[in-house]
Amino acid sequence: MGVYLSSPKTDKASQDGENDRLRYGLSSMQGWRTTMEDAHAAYPDLDSSTSFFGVYDGHGGQAVSKFCAKYLHEQVLKHESYLSGDLGTSLQKAFLRMDEMMRGQRGWRELSRLGDNVEKVSGMIEGLIWSPRSGQVNGHFDDWPDEEGPHSGFDGPNCGSTACVAIIRNNQLVVANAGDSRCVISRKGQAYEMSKDHKPGLEVERERIRNAGGFIVVGRVNGTLNLSRAIGDTEFKQNKKLPAEQQIVTANPDIKTVELCDDDEFLVLACDGIWDCMSSQQLVDYVHEQLNTETKLSVICERVFSRCLAPNTNGGEGCDNMSMILVQFKRPVQAGPSAEQQPTSSRQSMEEASLWLLHLEKNRAKICFSICGLHLLPDHRAADAGDVTDKGNNRNMVLWKKMEYAS
Repeated sequence: MGVYLSSPKTDKASQDGENDRLRYGLSSMQGWRTTMEDAHAAYPDLDSSTSFFGVYDGHGGQAVSKFCAKYLHEQVLKHESYLSGDLGTSLQKAFLRMDEMMRGQRGWRELSRLGDNVEKVSGMIEGLIWSPRSGQVNGHFDDWPDEEGPHSGFDGPNCGSTACVAIIRNNQLVVANAGDSRCVISRKGQAYEMSKDHKPGLEVERERIRNAGGFIVVGRVNGTLNLSRAIGDTEFKQNKKLPAEQQIVTANPDIKTVELCDDDEFLVLACDGIWDCMSSQQLVDYVHEQLNTETKLSVICERVFSRCLAPNTNGGEGCDNMSMILVQFKRPVQAGPSAEQQPTSSRQSMEEASLWLLHLEKNRAKICFSICGLHLLPDHRAADAGDVTDKGNNRNMVLWKKMEYAS
């Protein structure tokens, strides 16, 4: 059986959601591929002020991409740097932690549950028999104990996955990327790439690969992998003298941070099944066009797939799995500008109004008594309203009050 089906699977798994800060839509489609190896994660309320979105494009199987979709965001939350506000460090540590968690008996068992190979059933049985904590199969991120069993020496999977993740906290956008999935934001209709595709031909990637003992043939690491960074792919991470960041293929992500502003309209996270068919600007233009008539963001993602899907498998482009997340920023309710931010004319008007009010305040006694037909005593003293005297037909009310008004 080849890598392509005789006809594409065009069923789409889609989802929409929102909170008071943003709304999102996502979709995925298997397409011409014989298996679906993409995965995604969408947590608009990772905490009260933070949203998390990620796309994971697997290769060699679906186990690693599904593992990342299940656990990576939890590892971000766990790290102490997240609580201190250092989102970039928490993302980096979470990416590297994925490789650590996929080792040993526990990692093998979880990958077998998530994977699509024939070991899936036997793996679950063996894991349950040999694991001293078998009841924790669905445990949370903070419960990842070492387990004894026939796969205790498991180094990790030879399949792998890209990971492109965006965290939005208040007006801060932090993107972490390893591989050739991509994040793009639209700012006043212009596409700005928040990630860099990690290909072996890039100078920084080529240098690391060679320093770690690897080589590049026809744009592929050791002649096989067309990515230079990925989670998983343990066969390229066997140099015991080097840290994880310096291996032939590394899970260490690039981190990019920007402050969002009113010019930022939306962001897109997508796998290379989209980017092989459309440039970043082409996709931004297409999304803008669709937003004029379509309000459901997942539908826009689905239309992108239909646009990219190849009519046949002769060319290669448009034949991959496709996954996309579209996040649209809601406009926050803006507080009034400070005095320093007011235009000059506005500040002058405010200053003039303030002076006029001060004048009224200083002379309110005169103005009030003049309007009411009252007479002030020469020393501008007035009495309480209760001390009113009637002096004949003039009915002049003289108010005696123990306070002095400035003239």
